[in-house]
Amino acid sequence: MSFLYRTSTTTFHTAQRATFSTSFRAQKSAVDAAKETISKGVEMSKEASTKAKEAMGINASKAQGSAHEMAGEAKGMASEAKGKTAEMTGEAKGKAEEVKGKMS
Repeated sequence: MSFLYRTSTTTFHTAQRATFSTSFRAQKSAVDAAKETISKGVEMSKEASTKAKEAMGINASKAQGSAHEMAGEAKGMASEAKGKTAEMTGEAKGKAEEVKGKMS
């Protein structure tokens, strides 16, 4: 029975790798760890700002293109309205002259 007791209590554990090391080579000071963390944060923020600038540049160029297109359309409509106004003014003057000629 003591034989069963010894075999049943013996278990094999697989050792998981520690998240940190106590060896002299891999040991980092608090300052080194902070520098590493800050540099990673700076890199991530630079990457994010670059992506944001790219996205804003694309959107800004699309908006600028749309604005130019709309300005062109507005100029076209304005010149069309100006032409119609001139046409109607000419017609009104013609009718006024016609009426003036009939009255004389």
